[in-house]
This record gives sequence, structure tokens and C-alpha cells, in this order.
Amino acid sequence: MRPVGSKYLLEEPLGRGATGTVWRASQRETAGAEAAVAGQPGETVAIKVLKEELANDPDVVMRFLRERSVLLRLTHHNIVRTRDLVVEGDLLALVMDLIEGPDLHRYLRDNGPFSPIAASLVTAQVADALAASHADGVVHRDLKPANVLLTEDENGMRPMLTDFGIARLADSPGLTRTQEFVGTPAYVAPESAEGRPQTSAVDIYGAGIMLYELVSGRPPFNGDSALAVLHQHLAQDPERPAGLPDPLWTVIEHCLRKQPEERPSAISLARALRTVAGGISAHATPEAAGAAMGVAALLAPDLAPAPVPETGAHGPGGGEADPTQVLPNRGAAAAGVAGAAAGAAAANAAGGYDPSAETNVMPHTSGQQGPGAPGGQGSDPTQVMPPVPGGPPQGEPQQPEGPHPWESQMRAARDRNEQTQVQPVDPGLDPLRRRPQRRPAPQAPPPPQQAPYGQQQYGQQQYGQQPAQRYEPQAPPRREPRQQQREPRQREPRQREPRPPREPRPPREPRQRSANPMRIPGLGCLKGCLFIIVILVVIIVLVWNFTDAPRWWAEGQSFWEATKDVFNKIGDLIDNVSN
Repeated sequence: MRPVGSKYLLEEPLGRGATGTVWRASQRETAGAEAAVAGQPGETVAIKVLKEELANDPDVVMRFLRERSVLLRLTHHNIVRTRDLVVEGDLLALVMDLIEGPDLHRYLRDNGPFSPIAASLVTAQVADALAASHADGVVHRDLKPANVLLTEDENGMRPMLTDFGIARLADSPGLTRTQEFVGTPAYVAPESAEGRPQTSAVDIYGAGIMLYELVSGRPPFNGDSALAVLHQHLAQDPERPAGLPDPLWTVIEHCLRKQPEERPSAISLARALRTVAGGISAHATPEAAGAAMGVAALLAPDLAPAPVPETGAHGPGGGEADPTQVLPNRGAAAAGVAGAAAGAAAANAAGGYDPSAETNVMPHTSGQQGPGAPGGQGSDPTQVMPPVPGGPPQGEPQQPEGPHPWESQMRAARDRNEQTQVQPVDPGLDPLRRRPQRRPAPQAPPPPQQAPYGQQQYGQQQYGQQPAQRYEPQAPPRREPRQQQREPRQREPRQREPRPPREPRPPREPRQRSANPMRIPGLGCLKGCLFIIVILVVIIVLVWNFTDAPRWWAEGQSFWEATKDVFNKIGDLIDNVSN
């Protein structure tokens, strides 16, 4: 078990996806006012913990905090309710209601394709959830069967759309700079694959692919790689499954239009699917069957689609993804062009533009006078501007000043949700129980390798250095006859090793003078000596007054006088004898 914040406790994982892991969790205490659902202690919930790379991206955390209120107010009965959002250290988590049923992808794999009526009714409820979210300005952007959970109620099977806002959180510059896109390749809309402006029409495209998969058991586009699947989304039309009723195929065909403005709205899609389900049943009335055949009239395009922020969708037909437009060339700019360029300049000055015209080479511009330039002066060459004082070096991108604008809010949220964890400490890491470690004694430097006797010469030695010599074995010296006198052996001077330089002593810190400048007696301080003298005087006075010291002093004085008289008499006697 692992705590999440101070109110939730993870128990076991339920599934893993591309953006995180879903856990079964329990609530330990009632949530505060910041949560959409307070809950009760012991209540079981589902918590989706986002991946670590998402939690470490400041842009994701910024979106997480900014869209908190948007995610908490989605309360449709076909949407899994988000109860709370938790920020704890490097952990981002969404607390949601726990749905015990399987997801639509697993149900489809275990039970096979749906009937056309069942597929129409299930997709109609998903369209109701999309209509509610689009009205609130929230686009799912990752609609697929794996994000639709199935639960049972009094009316039968009820689909629950989940993972709202996950694609929005994952779509950050820090994660999409590697040429990735948000969504699953089998369910991504053409405008998302091309990087064009996105609106709520991407969810209608995903609903059409999910409806196709429910009735056929597979998505309309498959390939060996994601690039091949995306190419099919852009260039191919889906094949019609065998045995599919005409009204239902009409709905799928309208949802899978390549142009987003030709797709119906979520409200129109839900109404059309219910009309198709009522008209293709075996007990349908002729009026219902006729309404189903005319379902194309109900699939009206969405006149005001909900835009996806930060994708260049600022309105119909405009935005950051507008195509590059060719501006008409001015006549004055073409005055210096000679030969064939003069005719093209005249045509541009007249307002015409010929895309099939021949490519013209512009003359080299310089400070000298051009042949056709009016006034005799051509364009100045490009000059390099001096760097701005105090700015970044030339050629380096300008770095943003100061912290991230959401770092303070992120830090406050993490501090608020931070929980103190109590755990036993390893005795080896406890500073109160750890044994002091003795420092190893400094090792003496190894003795220098001396060359064999007879290999060194006195003139080659230098103080602190010794030339590298190679040892070569030599024959033993020949013994001389005993009659000859041996030559004295010359001792080689002993080479001294240079002493390592002493490390400089660290400077002494100035002593802080205490409030009481009195020193301890007996330490050689003048004040200490005076203090000892005062103590001795006090002791002598006390002994003189409270003991028999005066009597002892008198007796000692009389004894000293008697002894002095004896020595005086002896001295006088010696003087008389000597005289």
C-alpha cells in the first residue's frame, strides 16, 4: 500500500495505459473543499497516477492545475466523475469513481461484435457524453473503446466515458517536441495527424471509428506501422462491412469525413443513432423505417465547434495553421531587374501573377550603382547588428528570466499535500547509534627504487630527481690476489627524498569573548593570581581568629627567642676563646 496525499491509499493496480496506471484505492479521511466529492472514510475509489515524465514536465503540471476546475465540473451520467486531483512531489493523480465493469475494448474482444442496434444505442450514449463536454468547452481527443467503461444499472448496460483531460495534459511542448502526437494512431483524426487546427470534430471522428469497430470487430484502418495507419486516415476511405444497414453506414460515413467541417455535431449524432436504432429493428413501424432511411438530414454539421486551445484553432478558417499566401510584388522593388525579370515585374505591378512563369535570377545588390536602379544607388549589403549590451551571446537562444510562472503554485500544492512518513531508521544510518569510524593512518610513501651497486655515478645525481636506469645483470668482479692491496670502497652519497610540502594551517577563528571576562584561577592570568591571593588572605584571617594560631605563634616566638639566646651565648664563648 502506498499513500497518495493525506486522504487516499493505493491498494492494487487495475490497468496500465499510455499515460499512467489505474489503481484501486481507499479513502482514509473526508476530502476538503478543494475536492468535487468529499467522500467518506473507507470508500473505494479509482486513482489514475500519471507517468513520471508527465509529472516532471512543468507544462503538464501547469495544465493540471489550470484545468482542475474544468475536469471537476464534468458530471454527466455517462462520464466517469473526477472527484479530486492530487499533486504530491513528483506525483500527479486523478481520483475518480470506481467502475467495476470492463472496458468496451475487452468486452468486444471477449464477446465479439455488437449488433447494429446495440452498437447504435451504445454509441448514442457516448455521443451524449461528448455533447455535454463540448458544451462545456472540453474536447476528449482520445476517444476509443478502451476509454469507455461498461456498468450495469436498472436500464441495462450503460457506457461511461473516462480519461477526460488526459490527452490535454499530455499535449505539452516538452513531450511533443519529438514529433509525436496526442492520441492512438487507429483512432486519430486527419487534422490531428497533419497538425492542423483541432476542434470538437476530432471526437466525432473517433466516435465514427468506434462505431465501425463495434459492428465489424476491427477498426477501419490497419497497418504494419503507425505511419501507414496515419497515411490511410489521410488518403483512403473505409470499406463498408458486409451486412451493415444503409442508415447506419450513412452515419459512419458522415462521421469519417476527412474535412472536420463536414462532420455532424455530437447532439446530431446522438439523435441520428437513436433514429437508426428505432428504424432498423424487426418491429419497426413504416414511419420509423422511413425516418431511418432519411437519417442524412439529421446529420447537420456543427456550426460552432468547440476549439482545442493551443492548436491554432481560433475560428473557422483561421488560426496558426493558415497556408502561406503569396503577396503581390511591388513595381518599385522590380525596377532594378533586367531582361526577362522586367516582364514579370510589370505583370506583378499590374496585379497579375503567373505560377508557370520562368524562375528569374535577381542581380547582385551592392552599394554601387545598378544598371537599372533609379537614382543610381542600389540596395545596401546586409549588415550584422552589434550585440545588445547585457543580452545573451550572439548565436545563443534567449533564456527565460525567472522561474516558471506556475512553479510557485505547483510548490504550494505539493507542500500542502506533502505527507510526513514515519519509518524505522537503519542503525547503520542513525548518527546516535553509529560507531565512530577511525581515520586510516597516513601511509608512508614507498621508498625510491635505487639502481644496483655500480650503476649510479656521483655526477648524474640531482637533488629531488634520479634518472631512470635500466638494470642489466653483470658478471661478478674478478678476485685480485691477496698480495695486492685492496682499494677502498667508495660509498655513494645517500640520496635524500624531498620532503612533501606542509599543508598550510587553517586560519584560527577569532575567539568569542564571553560576558564574564574572569579567567579560571591557576592558569597564569594576573586576575587569577590576584583572586588566589585574596582567597589565601581570607583563609589566614579565618584561621587566626577561629583557631589557637595566636597561642601557637606566641609559643613559637618564645622558642625562637630562646634558641636565638643559646646561639648568641655559644658565639660569645667562641669569641672569648679565640681572643
